[in-house]
Amino acid sequence: MKLPFEEKYRKMFYKHLDDIFDSNLWSEGRKIKEFEEKFSEYINIPSLSVSNGGTALLCVYEYLNLKNKDIIIPANTFWATAVAAKMVGANIIYADCNKYDLCISLEDIKKKVTPQTKAIVVVHIGGHIAFDIEAIAQFCKERDIYLIEDCAHSHGGSYKGKSAGSWGFAGTYSFYATKTMPVGEGGIVCSNNSDFLEWLKLYRNYGKRIIDGKVNYLIKNGFNFRTSEFTAALGLVQMERLEEILSWKRALAQKYDLIFENRIKLPAGMVSGYYKYIVFDYNLTEVTGQVFGKNDLGTSIDGGNHSVPNSEWVAEHHRCAPIYFGWDKANLPIEKLKDYLIKKQ
Repeated sequence: MKLPFEEKYRKMFYKHLDDIFDSNLWSEGRKIKEFEEKFSEYINIPSLSVSNGGTALLCVYEYLNLKNKDIIIPANTFWATAVAAKMVGANIIYADCNKYDLCISLEDIKKKVTPQTKAIVVVHIGGHIAFDIEAIAQFCKERDIYLIEDCAHSHGGSYKGKSAGSWGFAGTYSFYATKTMPVGEGGIVCSNNSDFLEWLKLYRNYGKRIIDGKVNYLIKNGFNFRTSEFTAALGLVQMERLEEILSWKRALAQKYDLIFENRIKLPAGMVSGYYKYIVFDYNLTEVTGQVFGKNDLGTSIDGGNHSVPNSEWVAEHHRCAPIYFGWDKANLPIEKLKDYLIKKQ
């Protein structure tokens, strides 16, 4: 598929590139700071950029010192959520999802939690917020468990006016090429914990800081998880485009709501960014794959047997109707769109 990037936005990007070349700073310059500030303002949570969404998760896990501690992760997630946990030495416990939102099940969390549980990861699926996020956040608070939000799908998603990443200790965003806000590669970590963000400024840059003109290594376990000025420049342009993209997706979703009865249905107060439009048991002529197929599930990284029947059902029964920005059939009248999408039996 060919994704549009309109001429006016190309010119805007080229202007940012001129600024970068004129500044002579290709990394650790003004564009990164500007991008972080604009994204923080957009989601109303302080944010720092990192190299990608997987790195964002790894940074949060590392800070929370999860080695030899239990972390509960949804089975219905891309396996990167689990791989990052393995990299820091955490013990991964998989919880099942709900069929009604595809997100982690609070009821299954309650079955899996132990005194060793230090963190729980909620992955907001498909562009909407996990329907039970408030109850999960309260559960974690009562038990002194860290809540981490994987917001890789959630650009533009909100619940009762709050953006993804608002309920937990930290949230992580991805700007991979397929996302609603694509930058190619890149990620954001958001958190209201200022100590964590100060640590992250060091950790993403080899632990170093310039003090009195000299490089000082203030932490010893940092590495290079930086974003370049060029990536940040594209991020700034994509932020200018984001509301246009979201409006387009939501208009198409309103059509789909009249076509598909068996679908994800949002609760009152929830707004989706529609990274995906998820339906069940339809034979579609055109799809944009699945959110997660059976081989993508987090459980696939260890090959073990896990009791996650809802996640396995979802992997088999859901499909995603095309909702990527610029899809050429989006302007069809509803009846023609329905005739085109749903295969005749």
